Amino acid sequence: MKKDLSITFMGVKFPNPFCLSSSPVGNCYEMCAKAYDCGWGGVVFKTIGPKHYVIDEVSPRFDALTKEAEPFVGFKNMEQIAEHSLEENLADLRRLKENYPDKVLIASIMGSNKQDWIDLARLVTEAGADMIELNFSCPQMTSHAMGSDVGSNPELCKEYCQAVRSATKLPFMAKMTPNITDMCIPAIASMEGGADGIAAINTIKSITNIDLDKKVGLPIIDGKSSISGYSGKAVKPIALRFIEQMKTNPKLANVEISGIGGIETWEDAAEFILLGCKTLQVTTAIMQYGYRIVEDLCDGLSRYMEKEHVDHLEDLVGLAIKNIIPAENLNRDYKVYPEIDAEKCIHCGRCVISCFDGAHQAMEWDKASRSVRCNTDKCVGCFLCALVCPVGAIHTGKRELKKGRKERNLNDIKLQDTFQKL
Repeated sequence: MKKDLSITFMGVKFPNPFCLSSSPVGNCYEMCAKAYDCGWGGVVFKTIGPKHYVIDEVSPRFDALTKEAEPFVGFKNMEQIAEHSLEENLADLRRLKENYPDKVLIASIMGSNKQDWIDLARLVTEAGADMIELNFSCPQMTSHAMGSDVGSNPELCKEYCQAVRSATKLPFMAKMTPNITDMCIPAIASMEGGADGIAAINTIKSITNIDLDKKVGLPIIDGKSSISGYSGKAVKPIALRFIEQMKTNPKLANVEISGIGGIETWEDAAEFILLGCKTLQVTTAIMQYGYRIVEDLCDGLSRYMEKEHVDHLEDLVGLAIKNIIPAENLNRDYKVYPEIDAEKCIHCGRCVISCFDGAHQAMEWDKASRSVRCNTDKCVGCFLCALVCPVGAIHTGKRELKKGRKERNLNDIKLQDTFQKL
């Protein structure tokens, strides 16, 4: 399928939007080389720190949030930045650029003071990186002068961006922390400091599980645990929220964003692109499925482009932004009733139980025929029933104006069946 998946981000052209994010999946030359060979569009090498900052990791360092048959709903990572020496990391960057000159190489850096940022920016530029990512957001650093404590301080974000800009002509992006109420504030400060783009989001501070017998969080390190970063599919809604808020802020409307957070399938990727992201970064899905998932990501995105009659990926960027509006502007004049597909329904009663115990007691069970019906006198059109249906037998049906309301122009946006894919 001949679709153009290339994208130009911060002046650099990527063969496709999919990149390794700065994390354990891009920790050394061999890992990044394998990713390039598998078809990834770019690599963000694991964050490089200053020579004086020594990384000393715990063991074990990972945990996962599970649900029923899903092993990786969410993932907890206590690992810090690259544990190899500064010299080793720079040597790997040089080797990658020598052996893969046509591939996009992004150096992620993190300093503890202004001079660190200047020195690191200069060193990775000399090593051959195509662009730089400033890690203002790692939530598990043992120094408060580094990581998410910097990303929640707009003044430091601006100061360190200015420092990096003074040391390099390469394009660079600031990687934002979600451990903050309003991401727009540090993002604006970063752009004012000279950043060319934004990467979002990094991981969310978390405690994923508690061992009920030992009464300690997981993973357990010598009988104790700690708060650290949470990633995976579960964080995607939070990532999309922050990205939309930045793209609809007048000061950030034209900012170029590298989207991160729960990207596991081509559908996830398309969602980030439709909200304005140009490149996409992946970690947790690679840790679970390996580098070759990029083949499925590219194939699925190409097929979606075919369905949408789009030949160039650039044409999809940001198309959904106009359809996310403030809650007070939503049309509240009508409600939609659920429609039950009798041929699909397996008469399990899940919708009846959930509606009675968790909604408005509108789904009713006929014992004689073992069938379900919707009582429209009680139904408010919330569609909890469709979400719990295990076979996707409930869809949007009749649309009805509320009493005393008049039809208004819906801006030619057709009512979509939210539950079509369930």
